[in-house]
Amino acid sequence: MEQAYQQMQRKMRISKMDEGIKHKVMVLSGKGGVGKSTVATGLALSLARQGKKVGLMDIDITGPNVPKMLGLENADLNVEDGQIFPAIGPHGLEVISMAFLIEDPDKPVIWRGPIKLGAIQQFIGDVAWGELDALIIDFPPGTSDEPLTVSQSLPGIDGVVIVTTPQEIALLDSRKSINFAKTISIPVLGVIENMSGYTIRGTAEANTIISVMGPSGIPLECETDDEGNWALTLNVFKSGGGEESAKELDVPFLGSLPFDPGIVRGGDDGVHRIVSEPDGETAQAFDSIVARITEKLERGSGPSLRIT
Repeated sequence: MEQAYQQMQRKMRISKMDEGIKHKVMVLSGKGGVGKSTVATGLALSLARQGKKVGLMDIDITGPNVPKMLGLENADLNVEDGQIFPAIGPHGLEVISMAFLIEDPDKPVIWRGPIKLGAIQQFIGDVAWGELDALIIDFPPGTSDEPLTVSQSLPGIDGVVIVTTPQEIALLDSRKSINFAKTISIPVLGVIENMSGYTIRGTAEANTIISVMGPSGIPLECETDDEGNWALTLNVFKSGGGEESAKELDVPFLGSLPFDPGIVRGGDDGVHRIVSEPDGETAQAFDSIVARITEKLERGSGPSLRIT
């Protein structure tokens, strides 16, 4: 009887949660190693720093990394009346992650399907988000238990964002994620190509030709400007594959994010690139992608997230 009462309370909270959150966006990838959690965190921060009330839910049970990326590893969660209150990150970003609930971060979480599904449902229903403009939901790689459970448990999902890299293997798996979203009838907001190109910059004599050996062994050239500045983009992992896949599967292409070593350092140090360099190339790329996502959300539903 007590268990049934708790389940009823959880369902009521989920219904209230649906009313209080204007937009819910799932971030998926077909395979690991494409920077999905970094992208999900960047999308949330890009919105939050523009004054929006944003939540970030890290639903990865076996490998939750979001708290470390945001410097929230040692955050203590407040629990009142059976509800968990999110930790607060940069720009007021509200964050909840399985990492906060695991006592030993070095101990693997080995759960069979039913236990995992029950934990996810509790995770959704027992968090007190309050009023939010957007909730970004980060998942482990693949298209199995976690995204399926969330899509069935949390009403009003606005759409899915697919993260990929230019390599053919990643693109093949991203197609599976796109088809998964179509199968469960959730709109695909678009594809993001991460680690698209690495830009090197320098200075030299004005109006001269600079030659740099590219990754494939072919020299790349550019001309310095009147002040001697130059820039060349090296396609370390190819480029353009994400856009081609999006066209092939008839879904929007949201844009590319640069290959940025600072993202790696920031993830280790707990300071996301958007926070450390808010006017940098990576932050601008995130802002452009968020603007496109926002436009699609506005077009598809009532509440506005317009960026001014």
